[in-house]
Amino acid sequence: MDQSGSMKRRMTTPPPSERSTLRRLPQRASYEEAVVHSILDEGIVAHVGVAVDGQPYVLPMVYGRVERDLYLHGASVSRLARQLALGVPVCVTVTLLDGLVLARSAFHHSVNYRSVVVLGTAVLVTDEAEKTRALEAITDHLLHGRWAEVRPPNAQEMKATSVLRLPLVETSAKVRTGPPRDDTEDLALDCWAGVLPLQLVARPPENAPELREGIPPPAYLPKTRAGQ
Repeated sequence: MDQSGSMKRRMTTPPPSERSTLRRLPQRASYEEAVVHSILDEGIVAHVGVAVDGQPYVLPMVYGRVERDLYLHGASVSRLARQLALGVPVCVTVTLLDGLVLARSAFHHSVNYRSVVVLGTAVLVTDEAEKTRALEAITDHLLHGRWAEVRPPNAQEMKATSVLRLPLVETSAKVRTGPPRDDTEDLALDCWAGVLPLQLVARPPENAPELREGIPPPAYLPKTRAGQ
């Protein structure tokens, strides 16, 4: 796979820690808070990894960001939520796929992407006001404005839900942009090369089967992910 393509950038922020420093292709790295936050804000699914009794587990989760904190949530009885609440180290990754990079050689095929890795220890949120704000952030991260329209969680639902806060301290972003980087001797090959751009877009909404007649889709739906 391609090992050379990168977005040229001038480092202005040093790595926050030794273990969050990118070793491979460091020219693709960014430790800028604005870059990290922008990728997290555009992403939808985070992959959350923990080790339980020596066995790694990585699970997809939705999330929300409030300033310099990342919030995760899950069922209080779930293994992941219980392990995170115990203070085990966690690794959270979010990746945005921007295109397939198709080179003339198999070796130089790659993808254009923006990704974030967050390392740290999550904290169980016990304050009810913070827990509510976190759930609002997670809901509105999926679809901005949704929280204000729906019924908020009741006491039983709040009890059944664990919310965890992960400080955005040890973070790094990695970005690849641009065309394939083929070897000079391969440029004359009769093989198409270039980038196939990819984008996540919203499709027309589908009504729930039990939706009462006369309730239209909310005006904010077309603004979900299309064109972002």
